[in-house]
Amino acid sequence: MELRQGNGLLAALAAAGFGVLLCLGLWTPVAGAVVAFLELYLIFLRQGALWPSLLAAAIASGLTLLGPGAWSIDSQIYGRKRISLSDR
Repeated sequence: MELRQGNGLLAALAAAGFGVLLCLGLWTPVAGAVVAFLELYLIFLRQGALWPSLLAAAIASGLTLLGPGAWSIDSQIYGRKRISLSDR
């Protein structure tokens, strides 16, 4: 049982570290996917409360799909990508 608690602590620390990357806007798609996976992993380990981890996983998944914002580090490094939908 102690091994599971150690894995939960390691997963929580990794999720926090990748969460910092998400806040900075660095490696947004990768960091968002990792945070979503780790939060779901924490839910299945039953570490902590269910709903905050589920909310964090949903937000990280949304950020993964949306990509970095205009003021993110990714945007400054790689340039901002605009998608314009025009009428046919």
